[in-house]
Amino acid sequence: SNREVSRMSAVPIMIINPNTKRHQGKKVQYDNINAAKHVSDVIKTCLGPQAMLKMLMDPTGGIVMTNDGNAILREITVEHPAAKQMIEIARTQDEEVGDGTTSVVILAGHLLHESKACLDAQIHPTRIIAGLRAALEDALQFMREKCSHKLDTSNEEDVKQILKSCLGTKFANKWSDLCVGIAYDAVRKVSEIRLDRKVIDIKRYAKVEKIPGGSIEDSEVLNGVIFNKDVTHPTMKRRIENPRILLLDCDLEYKKGESTTALEIMQEHDMYKALKLEEEHVKKNCDEIIACKPDLIITEKGVSDIAQHHLSKAGITVLRRLRKTDNLRVARACGATIVNRTEDITEEDIGKGCGLFEVILIGDEYFTFIRDCKDAKACSIILRGASKDILKEIERNLQDAMNVARNVLLEELLVPGGGAVEMALSVYLSNKASTLPANLQMPYKVLADAVKIIPKTLAANSGKPVLEIITDLEAKHSVADNWSFGVDGEKGDIVDMKKFGVWDPFSVKAQILKTGVETAISLLRIDDIVSGTKKKNPGA
Repeated sequence: SNREVSRMSAVPIMIINPNTKRHQGKKVQYDNINAAKHVSDVIKTCLGPQAMLKMLMDPTGGIVMTNDGNAILREITVEHPAAKQMIEIARTQDEEVGDGTTSVVILAGHLLHESKACLDAQIHPTRIIAGLRAALEDALQFMREKCSHKLDTSNEEDVKQILKSCLGTKFANKWSDLCVGIAYDAVRKVSEIRLDRKVIDIKRYAKVEKIPGGSIEDSEVLNGVIFNKDVTHPTMKRRIENPRILLLDCDLEYKKGESTTALEIMQEHDMYKALKLEEEHVKKNCDEIIACKPDLIITEKGVSDIAQHHLSKAGITVLRRLRKTDNLRVARACGATIVNRTEDITEEDIGKGCGLFEVILIGDEYFTFIRDCKDAKACSIILRGASKDILKEIERNLQDAMNVARNVLLEELLVPGGGAVEMALSVYLSNKASTLPANLQMPYKVLADAVKIIPKTLAANSGKPVLEIITDLEAKHSVADNWSFGVDGEKGDIVDMKKFGVWDPFSVKAQILKTGVETAISLLRIDDIVSGTKKKNPGA
């Protein structure tokens, strides 16, 4: 019987369903590393002022032309789970600080690539991870204390210089001054102090309105709001100076019940009674509005014909069905409050901050302008340009520039651009590694080598011999106080960023390092991939 038991134990027991694929151990880590490296190689050429553009076609035949890391990765469909993770981090970077999406993917891919050497040397992944975490802490501290300088945000020129170095790597750098001016003005307009904290909400209050036609030079920041609407009734005025603006969030038509209601009408004149009630209800609403003498009414809901008639007779212009977000912007621009019931209108609710309301025909659509607002806390950016694709790309660039402006105004620390801060970190980490115990040395070296990829890529994209430049740059950085030397991405020469004037916000660089290292860590932790685990519908 003993022999029988031993014979049974020799039969392999299938715990996992044989249809599922399973990869284990080192192979998985190498697979993940290769996938991440592939993704980072795709957008390597999109870093720096000499960046190439990528043209992406989607299945419906639409085209995206861009060199914004996040926009490219968003369009690419990938199968490999590790590659999906890389695409996710570009999105995180975009949401968190709005710039540096290309760098973060390149850094994460390269970190993993460098970690291969550690795996080859039989160092356990958890050891590598612990080392990388320690190195990241050190790097951030070094960057904050040794490589950064404080910016005086009240000096407009200095802030614009930073926006220039952000836009310098983008498609819009031909119109750099224009875009920098636009981004700076827009961010200044929407920044406010709330409860002793500076709040800058670009997403809600700085709306970009793309209008094809005209030339890019015609783009501007409007001191007020613009939206794609026309007046509801042709007799209404299309231009009013210093209008009194009333914002509503209610119907100016007969209100139907929430549930379905059936009226049973017995006699003929009951029908007229019901209609009359409706008309009276609408008239009452209109009279309540007219009582506070507005010149312009903007509502998010519908306006019935009768209401239009009453209001236009009183010389009031009406715009209807405006988006909630647009209405909020109008409220902040002209100082009005949005009213939910016509009974509740008071004098305070009326916006008097607007200088001019006009409706203009641009191309073949009517646009409403509410401009010359006093102390507007919201604004619209009008972009003009030859084609939709160009406008989209410039909008993406502007978003990045506005995010940079926001970061700089919120946290006033700067670090040198052009790969200078990365090189300084690399030299610092390499030196520090030699003083550490053996198990930490290697991960420190990994991070030190990985951050070099930024200056390397800048040099490569500018078309200069990479090795030569990187060796020279390392030699420069080994001398104390040379932390601001980096690569001029246009020509590929080594320049002092203090004189050259390329600076990046500290928050963007810190986020690149944090996200890059975290991603590398999470991908190194994986040692098993099981795919095809369950059928979708078990009953089938």
